[in-house]
Amino acid sequence: MQPETLSKAIQLSVAPVFLLAGIGALLNVISTRLARIVDAVKRAKEGVLAGNPIDEQERRCYRRRMQLTIRAIELLTGSTLLIAAVVAVMFFSVISRLNLTVVVAPLFISAMALLMLASLCFLREVQLASRRLHQLI
Repeated sequence: MQPETLSKAIQLSVAPVFLLAGIGALLNVISTRLARIVDAVKRAKEGVLAGNPIDEQERRCYRRRMQLTIRAIELLTGSTLLIAAVVAVMFFSVISRLNLTVVVAPLFISAMALLMLASLCFLREVQLASRRLHQLI
């Protein structure tokens, strides 16, 4: 293999890595939201112990927000794995001189679909939190 081929392989396979950085940032934001939800649930449970019961609507809201946040994290993780597979297959495709477009395209489309679903889960969680905040104010 020529050094130029290796250089081309690295250039082609590294492009999706920037997408991984963006997903990493989104994972950080969503993980922080999950931590805040967990903290709010802990405070609510402490209030129950102090004699201030939590209403069923608030309990359901916390549960749904946690489900959506965890689902978004799962979907983003799946997207990350698929993008990593895209990088590996693209690199292998160039160094082996095989046309693996038929493998790369579905992997990338699947990664984008998971990213979109994760974004929808995140949006729904933010909407629930906003609605609950408006009820309290």
